[in-house]
Amino acid sequence: MRKKRARELGLPFPGKTGECNAITDVPGVEVGFTTIIEGEGPVQIGNGPIRTGVTAILPRGKKEKMQPIWAGFYSLNGNGEMTGVHWVNDGGYFLSPICITNTHSVGIAHHATTKWMVKQYQEQFKNEHLWAMPVVAETYDGVLNDINGQHVTVEHVLSAIESAKSGPVAEGNVGGGTGMICYEFKGGTGTSSRVVTIKGDHHHIGVLVQANFGLREWLSILGVPVGKHMSKDKLLEKEQGSIIVIIGTDIPMLPHQLQRVAKRAAIGIGRSGSPGGNSSGDIFLAFSTANEMDIPQLSGEKLTMDFINDEVFDPIYEAVCQSIDESVVNAMLAAETLTTVKPYGQKVPALDHDELLRVMREYNRI
Repeated sequence: MRKKRARELGLPFPGKTGECNAITDVPGVEVGFTTIIEGEGPVQIGNGPIRTGVTAILPRGKKEKMQPIWAGFYSLNGNGEMTGVHWVNDGGYFLSPICITNTHSVGIAHHATTKWMVKQYQEQFKNEHLWAMPVVAETYDGVLNDINGQHVTVEHVLSAIESAKSGPVAEGNVGGGTGMICYEFKGGTGTSSRVVTIKGDHHHIGVLVQANFGLREWLSILGVPVGKHMSKDKLLEKEQGSIIVIIGTDIPMLPHQLQRVAKRAAIGIGRSGSPGGNSSGDIFLAFSTANEMDIPQLSGEKLTMDFINDEVFDPIYEAVCQSIDESVVNAMLAAETLTTVKPYGQKVPALDHDELLRVMREYNRI
């Protein structure tokens, strides 16, 4: 049964959300998951236990023709991986689904996503000298998963992509977030959205996070030092996780504007208390589904793009930070308790809703 999300619990996160309060509120965006949970006991490399998976985000859905997805990238702390971003930095766009998995499955996810692209866009690949440079990101799940067993397969990745759909998005122990830990609570996948009005037009900003970062004592929710009041079952001596933040919008932006949006994810994750730990890979990508056009190889010499004035970005930056903060909390609220495999037998607790509400009431935040 789905657990209550932050707003359903009465946590007063600011901002107007889209219908699903998810990245899929951005028109055309689809999200899919493959979740793999098998086995119990101490880790045996190659045999499990397995608590991992793949998350797939399709910014333009499953269209039969490749189109640029305009994007910007920012790395707050590069102790992690996101493929394809060298071209995002130079070309300002990517063409693939975005897949998020565990650290040791980036290669197979890249291989499988390329396979999907060649099949999905077979006429373009058949007739033109095109290339696939997928965007694949990761966070480390080796505390809860036999990560060295490399259990993610091509079929798992293809299933995540093919299952992607619009509408409500699952959170917590799903997809690439299955084996993740956040502020020493069980973490994982979280999402949220905001509606922004620009000159009378309503636009959406959506966020999806794979949250695997932070120490308990850092955790703050809506300004309340929750981590200092909920200190049982602490797990780590030092921060050793990461977070991937994907920001989508239908607002027309140029790539350099999207890069500035991606930078604001650093502020967004900081709202829950993270200073950006040394061992954390804090890696962010922002994309826009506006400005649909053919890929440059099949376009003319002169192109035009719509984009908004830099002077109207402040509400956008605010909405991005709000959505990221809420996504992180949604990930923890949705997650279920798991037991570590390395070291064996230690509980990684789900964030207790009742205890959280008790603390929030102490600070008059509900």
